[in-house]
Amino acid sequence: MSYEYYRRGRNWFTAIGVLFCVMGGIVLIQQLLIWGPEFVEEFLINSDFTNEKVSAAMIAFGIFMIVLGFRKHGQKR
Repeated sequence: MSYEYYRRGRNWFTAIGVLFCVMGGIVLIQQLLIWGPEFVEEFLINSDFTNEKVSAAMIAFGIFMIVLGFRKHGQKR
């Protein structure tokens, strides 16, 4: 394989990031379907530690991992 070509995004950082985004998204969509947007919004902005906040943090961490997976790597020589 050529050292000039690096398969961007095909590493475990991207895979874990997508996994976290999907898991957090499933929980948020489930809560939206059960409770409705008004209640979910209230749970996101109140001061209690709720499942919706954990899901939002999982999505943020997943996006961070995807960005980390797409960073540029130095050439090996």
